[in-house]
Amino acid sequence: MPFDTSLLSIEMLTAALGLAVLILGIISPASAKKGLGWITVIGLLGVSGAAIGFWGTQGSVYSGMYLVDNYATFWKLTFLVAAVLVVLGSMRYVDNLGGQTEYYSTLIFATLGMMVMASAGDFITLFMGLELMTISFIILVCFRKNESKSVEAGIKYILLASMSSAVLLYGLSLIYGLTGSINIYEVGRIVAMNPVSPALILGVVMLLAGFGFKISAVPFHMWSPDVYEGAPTPVTAFLAVGSKAASLAILLRVFVAALPGIWEHWAMVVAILAGVTIIVGNLVAIPQDNIKRLLAYSSIAQAGYILVGLVTATEAGIKGVMFYAFLYVFATLGAFTVATYFYNITGSDKIKDYAGLSQRSPLMAVVMLVAMLSMAGIPPLAGFVGKFYLFTTIVDNYLWLAFIGLIMSMVSVYYYLRVALVMYRDEPADSTPIKVSSPVAITLVVTMLVTLIIGVYPGPLSEVVNAAAHSFFLQ
Repeated sequence: MPFDTSLLSIEMLTAALGLAVLILGIISPASAKKGLGWITVIGLLGVSGAAIGFWGTQGSVYSGMYLVDNYATFWKLTFLVAAVLVVLGSMRYVDNLGGQTEYYSTLIFATLGMMVMASAGDFITLFMGLELMTISFIILVCFRKNESKSVEAGIKYILLASMSSAVLLYGLSLIYGLTGSINIYEVGRIVAMNPVSPALILGVVMLLAGFGFKISAVPFHMWSPDVYEGAPTPVTAFLAVGSKAASLAILLRVFVAALPGIWEHWAMVVAILAGVTIIVGNLVAIPQDNIKRLLAYSSIAQAGYILVGLVTATEAGIKGVMFYAFLYVFATLGAFTVATYFYNITGSDKIKDYAGLSQRSPLMAVVMLVAMLSMAGIPPLAGFVGKFYLFTTIVDNYLWLAFIGLIMSMVSVYYYLRVALVMYRDEPADSTPIKVSSPVAITLVVTMLVTLIIGVYPGPLSEVVNAAAHSFFLQ
């Protein structure tokens, strides 16, 4: 069956960019490889421009196998923005570490996998995108191959990711066996017309377990702290935002589009999962003395907040998830970029070593503070608006979950401000100023400004996610 290849142009451009960076890295001399970071940034910005041109396009490839709509386009832009910021924030780190060719090309292919997931219209496409993303991240997690922690993190990630993928695939197989279709929207129509069977419920449970691993929801979060700590910090940042956002994109597509007919069977389970994830993530973050482990448990709690939007399975809930996921990218990347650069200068991830950071680098300290307060939901920062959108969707029927979110947000303020106190109150052991390189400074300033601007003026982003959420239901 012929199809319009232009609908796949964003993905083809991304794949071409990844291959181009790989080939350039192979044929160029070692002295020129430091320029690969800027080539990657320019290329990703070009792909982002092409993606913006797709806004308003509605179509599909091979009878719904691959979907192009505002919903998918929004997520693709989110992944591309995250990739650009990660590359900018990690140039100095990667230049010191070496392996620029492999790092940048693999990061691009991970982004491509996320794009495929966002547009997946059937189970096979979903799984192909998921595995492309996962395999790319496995390579990136153990990128520091001479360090035992990085290798250990890579081994843990590949074992647990393989197990979760197997569980997810088995759940998809059960649903296919019961419905006779792999098309997500066709599955939704068949499920709505037939009685619920135990096998279908088992399939849904397996889907929740598989996706729960990908977004680090409790009790499927056990891999996050160790992998986040052992992986190179820029990879940890991309894993925390990109992988989670892609998994949320397809999680919404599967549950809201394929399983709306049995909403009453999985809504309460998701609500409990969200509540437990919020509680565990915030409470276990309190005693952490390593900034990467603290941010890992914080990201687990953030996954719980985002899951709140799935509970109602409405357009408003999808809007809340997309709005919060977008601003979460900037807050998290701001914090992780500071952690990356600080480690690059000092070789330490210990919170106590951040003492006096406000004196050594005021920019790094203020970005870390703004990012953490935004994740805590303090007004007028973007995190407050995001949590407001999420929890207004559940107040009527799940007031207890809203209370959990409110209480745990106050708890999170404690461990976030503990880092702020170390940066602003304590005297530094080494008072040498930290000079921030230009790419890192760009990343820090952009993440901070976006976090502030969205908090004060959320209207434009709100209109964009409204259009994206509405297009979700037009397939």
